[in-house]
This record gives sequence, structure tokens and C-alpha cells, in this order.
Amino acid sequence: MRKPLVLALALCLLTTLLSAAGEGDTKATKRVESAATVLDEIQGAPDQGIPQEVLGSAECVAVIPTLLKGGFIVGGRYGKGVASCRTPKGWSAPAFFTIGGGSFGLQIGGEAVDLVMLIMNKDGMKNLLSSNFKLGADASAAAGPVGRHASADTDWKMRAQVLTYSRARGAFAGLELSGAVIKQDKDSTRDFYGRMVPFKTSLEGNIEAPQAAYPFLNTLAKWAKAAEGK
Repeated sequence: MRKPLVLALALCLLTTLLSAAGEGDTKATKRVESAATVLDEIQGAPDQGIPQEVLGSAECVAVIPTLLKGGFIVGGRYGKGVASCRTPKGWSAPAFFTIGGGSFGLQIGGEAVDLVMLIMNKDGMKNLLSSNFKLGADASAAAGPVGRHASADTDWKMRAQVLTYSRARGAFAGLELSGAVIKQDKDSTRDFYGRMVPFKTSLEGNIEAPQAAYPFLNTLAKWAKAAEGK
């Protein structure tokens, strides 16, 4: 009686461990798919979204599906995202990161938003490759212009290394994110790639993108190509 019981307990334990091991992989893959959906919905909205001139000029694109905001008087932000940069071969394999930081101002209640960040120049890309930087300190950041086209008098090319956008309850707008800290999400990176892959390795195109990355990369390439053609 004892031997079958021990075998049954061992089997249950093994099943639990295997499920736990696969859970992170599933979450990382779902984040890639969610990022693709967010970008597709934002850019597919009529007369809204990121201006084509802006998206067509971006060096890197980062998407955070469901950034959590909330608090009373002093608020907080936390989310997990995925990023890709332009390379001579196309858009790079995705890099996983977290974003967090305090925010000050009159805030009551909580809200979940989708966040898009565009890294607009080489300096901003250099900061992103460091995999640990603070918006507004290490990299200048500003709320990005919204609409199908950027207005002629918009100085988005000169004023920020990073342009930020948010979507909440169907409304899409530029978002001020100064003070937020971006770090590499090492756990998700290991889950997705099966090993640790530095930010620089993936974002500079020095590793081949897994098949699971293509929902995001294909969506990004589609909208970037459409923007560049305008």
C-alpha cells in the first residue's frame, strides 16, 4: 500500500513542478501576443493612434499591455512589457522589461492602461540597451503627439529621446512618464528564451527571434512599413 501511495505522491509533485515551470513561459508568450494586439488596435483606430511620421522615425518600439496606476495623493505605476528595435535585418528579437516608479499629483482610485513607448534616436536607444534607466533623468521623455499625422509645428523630433502614449477605456493620448524606471525582466527573458539573453544581444539583432515572437514582430513590421510609406 505504501509504495503505490509514494509513487502517486511523487507523480503529483512532478506534475506540479512541470506546471510551474511552464507557467512563466506561457505568461511571456501571452505578453508578446497581447503587445501585438494593443499595437494593432491602436494603429487600426480611425484618425487616432501614433502619427505615421513618428512611428516611421522610431528606432525602437516598446509596448506594455496593462500598466497599473493607482493611489491616493501619491500614486504608483508598475507593468511588464516587450520591446524591439530596428536592425539591418529587420525588427529585432523581443526584449522583456519591467517599468515602475512613483508619481505625484492628485490621484484617487486605480486604473489599468496600455502603454506604448517610442525610442526616437540613437541616444534613447543607447539608454534602452543599458536595460536599466530612468525616464526624465537618463533619457528625456515626453507625451507623444496623437493623430494620423503629426502637425507641422510639432517638435517631437528634437525634444525627447522617448515619446510615450497610453490607452485607457478606449481613449488614446500622450502620457507623461517622467520618473519611471525601466529594467530588464530577467525571469521572463529566461522563460521565453530558455536562458538569459542580455538586452543588447536581442535588441541589436544578435539572436534569432523564436517563432513565438512573430505575432508582435509581424504586427510591428506591418505598421512601421505602412508609416514609412507615407
